[in-house]
Parts: sequence; C-alpha cells; structure tokens
Amino acid sequence: MPARSHPPSAVLRRSFTREGGAQRREDLIAATLDAIAAAGTAGATVRMIARRAGVTPGLIRHYFNTKNDLITAAYGRLMDDMTGASAAGLAQGAASAADRLVSFVVAAVSAPVVDPRSLALWAGFIQMGLQDSEMRAVHARTYLGFRDELQSLIDVALRAEGRVCVPATLRRHAIACNAVIDGLWLEGSALPDWFVPGELPAIVVTSVGAILGIALRPPAPTHPEILPQPSEEP
Repeated sequence: MPARSHPPSAVLRRSFTREGGAQRREDLIAATLDAIAAAGTAGATVRMIARRAGVTPGLIRHYFNTKNDLITAAYGRLMDDMTGASAAGLAQGAASAADRLVSFVVAAVSAPVVDPRSLALWAGFIQMGLQDSEMRAVHARTYLGFRDELQSLIDVALRAEGRVCVPATLRRHAIACNAVIDGLWLEGSALPDWFVPGELPAIVVTSVGAILGIALRPPAPTHPEILPQPSEEP
C-alpha cells in the first residue's frame, strides 16, 4: 500500500488564498476525500466538494475535467498515503534487513494506516473500480507499488539468511504476505475496539515469518493479552 506529508486519517481542508496550482489541486483532492467520507462516492457532488474546499465549482473544473477525474485522483492519493505511511519507518536508521521488513509490515497494520475512515473510503472506491477502467488502473498501480516494495524487502531479508529465491518464488511470497496484511488491515479498521494494542502487529510479524520460514522479532507487547469479547446480544 511514495510517502506523503499527511496520513489518510488526518486530511485537512486548507484555505484557498494565494496558493499555487499544485497546492490547490492537492487541497481539492483533500476536500474530495472529506466529502466522500461523509456522503459516499455517489453523494459527494462537485458542489459539496467545492463548498468544503471553500471555492466555486468552476475552479474545480479548471483542475479536473470531470468529477470522475477528481474521484480517481482522490483514490490514488488515499492508496499512496497508506503505502507512504507503511514505508515511513524504513528511512529511520540503518536497521537490519529483517528489522526493515518488520517495520514495513507492522506499519501496514497500525494507525494511521489502520483507520475506519480509510476503510470506508476504500470500500466506496473499490465498488467504483468494478465498473470504471481508470479506477481499476489506479488500483493496479497502487496495489503493485505496495506489493513490489514488500517483495523487495522480502528478497533482502531472505538473502541476509543466505537464501536466494527466483523471482517467481519471491512473487508468491509477496502475494501471500500481502494477503495477510490486507486481512488484518480490514479487521483492524472495521473493528478497532476488538484488538488490544500491539496485537495485530504481533500477528502480522509471526505470520509473515512463518510464510517466509525466517525468525522475525515481533514488537514488544504493550498490553496484557486480554481480548475484548463481542456482545452476545442479538
């Protein structure tokens, strides 16, 4: 899932005073994400987006030919932000290959990547992607971008263990590990109160290590292993 300056859970509307064109475009995308989070992809009209951004609908048309172009750009931003948040820790220090892999997968199942708002946005975008070729292209680009980064980290970690894998094997490892990450991201974002702090990171590290056959060190636990139980009421 390129780093951005703000996580998907902290997209803020900015004033459109004397800003450059690139910044205005970024702010329109941020306002679009806000509108979609509030009203869904169908309910987020150009007028609503303009109102949230504090501009006229005509200004939006200056930067985006159609509403679909704007929504497609917003989807790309959401996914790029999540990938960026996952990769943010990789630049901090010269950690070992295994530690860098752990950092990446842990960030992918932690806040701000794990976030109910981001899940709601993603679900709306995915529904559009079933019928829109441009949205499918954005999904393919961002999915492969995240998976390629994961595959590269897996390759380096395995080489550090003296294991050199052919590209096909690395690809399968990356697909399997990404599936674990996606599943935990979905669960953590949909039911954030059902998991104790540090539980999802520990699970993802253990699972990825088992898939790859290497010993990865999970983060230190920050909470007693007492799981919240779902209500049994009908």
